[in-house]
Amino acid sequence: MATTRDYYEILGLSKDASPEDIKKTYRKLALKYHPDRNKDAGAEEKFKEISEAYAVLSDDEKRAQYDRFGHAGINGQYSAEDIFRGADFGGFGDIFEMFFGGGGRRGPMGPRRGSDLQYDLYITFEEAAFGVRKDIDVPRTERCSKCSGTGAKPGTSPKRCPTCGGTGQIRTTRSGLGMQFVSTSACNTCHGRGQIIEFPCPVCSGTGRVRNTRKITVNVPAGTDSGMSLRLSGEGDSGEPGAPSGDLYVVLHVMEHNYFKRVDYDVITELPISFAQAALGTDVMVDTLHGKVKMNIPAGTQTHSVFRLKDKGIQHLHGSRKGDQLVRVVIETPRKLTSEQKELLRQFEALSSGKSPDRNEKGRNEKSTEKTRRSKGFFEKVKDAFEG
Repeated sequence: MATTRDYYEILGLSKDASPEDIKKTYRKLALKYHPDRNKDAGAEEKFKEISEAYAVLSDDEKRAQYDRFGHAGINGQYSAEDIFRGADFGGFGDIFEMFFGGGGRRGPMGPRRGSDLQYDLYITFEEAAFGVRKDIDVPRTERCSKCSGTGAKPGTSPKRCPTCGGTGQIRTTRSGLGMQFVSTSACNTCHGRGQIIEFPCPVCSGTGRVRNTRKITVNVPAGTDSGMSLRLSGEGDSGEPGAPSGDLYVVLHVMEHNYFKRVDYDVITELPISFAQAALGTDVMVDTLHGKVKMNIPAGTQTHSVFRLKDKGIQHLHGSRKGDQLVRVVIETPRKLTSEQKELLRQFEALSSGKSPDRNEKGRNEKSTEKTRRSKGFFEKVKDAFEG
């Protein structure tokens, strides 16, 4: 190799590029210019050039010499072994795997596994919380029942491919960089199947598979949430003869609830209460996923206060423990008031802002006691007026 261009320039990197950047860039360029993939003129020379650059820059000692002295510091002290050493994609380990199936050693290609499928399943909030069984209709490719998946007309059998000898693949050997590269590709005669069908099945036209819609039961466990997926092994598209079917992935979408909101395994709700309930305190019935529950609101509760109902949330997906329900109370201000309600609120405002004129301690205490007695009676009137 007689490269004289700057190695960093060849890879399109700056001199402060990290080792990870060098690996990533080399992989991209190697895949692009490898002669078994790129048949353009000059691709092989380009591939040699970037391999040489990588052999130097991926080695800390050689990179340091190159950074100090340029090409003179290297002086040809690298070999094909350096370029193809393949440590943690330090060289050609992954390239060989991609092109040649692991260092050029690869067995028969064999029949292909069926494709995986995805099904979007929409469920309610309660179904996600408690679990549910759902029957879904899945369009998929299935093995042809007429020919039992062979692709051949009943009474006949597939023949071994004369081109590939039944392996389904053709091996090609190329020379370059003083080494031999062995690549494999699907046989053009049998398209990788290793067999020739002289008399195709009239139902599947020789493919061995047909399109069908199958009803499948899905068990959704308690505690699932939107975005989770359930894997049903073997329920995807049918594979080629002798190969397994793909899998079916059921992606869950939980519909929004009008009252409940979910955060992790907790349930969040808002409870509107009146001014009188917040001021005086009361017991209220709260809707939960597990039925109605009595909850105490202490006197003097402020709007947006949060109360916790233990174990009234959603069951954990992998266990019996439950989350909690968090109830945020919101004090509602009435939009329309009767004359009586307005008068009571004016009295409340007067009681709240009034100051005692008494000067001695005894007078203040007596006044405070009298005010408290009158306030209690007043709040009872407020409660009656605002709650009916």
